[in-house]
Amino acid sequence: MHVAYIGFGSNIGDRLGHIRNAVRALSKTEGITLQEISSIYKTDPVGYEAQAHFLNGVAAIQTDLPPLSLLHTLKDIETAVGRQHRIRWGPREIDLDILIYGDMCLQTEKLVIPHPEMHLRRFVLVPLVEIAPNLMHPVFQATVQTLLDSLEDDKSVLKKEGCVL
Repeated sequence: MHVAYIGFGSNIGDRLGHIRNAVRALSKTEGITLQEISSIYKTDPVGYEAQAHFLNGVAAIQTDLPPLSLLHTLKDIETAVGRQHRIRWGPREIDLDILIYGDMCLQTEKLVIPHPEMHLRRFVLVPLVEIAPNLMHPVFQATVQTLLDSLEDDKSVLKKEGCVL
């Protein structure tokens, strides 16, 4: 079994509903055990900024699925929740990303682990630090708390009070 961290986000339609449906589907998937879920955060968009705010968070899971199988599972869940592919970094009903998978470093055409931009994104690091502040980034050999403390990203990441999954 491996511990993996999955980032999730939504900024179209019933954002919280899309996240709930995705987390529910994740928790019901064979080979995956949901361990912990961060709070939900209202975040500024990154990349393509002319779009609505996101709701973001992170889930810790235990899985015996190999990384590419986990990726395919996440893509299937996105489709089931209603994701429509638009422009890169654009609006989306749901987005599920493998952030970290154990201490694995992997680089293929379809998947890079750890997520290649997670250390640059406050909307990833804030919820990840909430549930695993001492988690070591396998490339930088620094805790996610240390990465957050040294981050220059000034995008807004605000805890959404009263959002329960």
